[in-house]
Amino acid sequence: MIIDTHSHLNFKAYNKDREQVIKRAQEQGVVCIDVGINFETSKKAVELAENNKNIFAAVGMHPIHAKDEEFDRQKYLDLAKSKKVVVIGEIGLDNKFKNEKQKQVFLQHLGLAIELELPVILHCRMAHTDLIEILKSHSNLRGVLHCFTGSVEEMEQYLELGFYIGFNGIVFKLPLDEVIKGCPMDKILVETDCPYLTPLVEGKNTRNEPVFVKHVIQKMADLKGLTFDEIAKKTTQNAKALFKI
Repeated sequence: MIIDTHSHLNFKAYNKDREQVIKRAQEQGVVCIDVGINFETSKKAVELAENNKNIFAAVGMHPIHAKDEEFDRQKYLDLAKSKKVVVIGEIGLDNKFKNEKQKQVFLQHLGLAIELELPVILHCRMAHTDLIEILKSHSNLRGVLHCFTGSVEEMEQYLELGFYIGFNGIVFKLPLDEVIKGCPMDKILVETDCPYLTPLVEGKNTRNEPVFVKHVIQKMADLKGLTFDEIAKKTTQNAKALFKI
């Protein structure tokens, strides 16, 4: 088993062949956590999870949607009651699309995660200082920094707070080798963020999908001097521990 800890199979990019993509993942032993970015996609993620044994769900509002969608706590709470919901996300801070509601909505999600005793999937773009300060005041949280692109020093601060670090196809595009080498094996997670961030080995015009997580695993194995199976086994163990699946 391999666990793709961050996919968006609920997106329109899969409307024509979603069942085939899910089947390919299942045939290759890939389990997915399908992630919502607003209420509509969170609802679809839950539906996909409840109808497919190799899919679990995350519900939440991405920070870029905080400006155009009201956060209805009760609606998200009701969604999160599904047994297939294992995490609150994708939530966080994004200074590229910063708006006055982001922090408020983020804090509401953190409260929801604490109430439900669920981990969080964190999005952070150009906002590590602010995010770390918020997390320091929420010591009872656990979760993962999704699509990590920060520095070794920033990674170490998240590790000190007990968070996992998630890597995907962006490791083929940005200089993250030292970050990967420095990340402890018991804190690494792998993901695709599909349909985005396709590993370059698949071609730049190829839509990403869960089975391509194998390329991220191989990249880590090469950098850490380990085998594919060693990385696959450990990242699966880490995902099971964090998401309790």
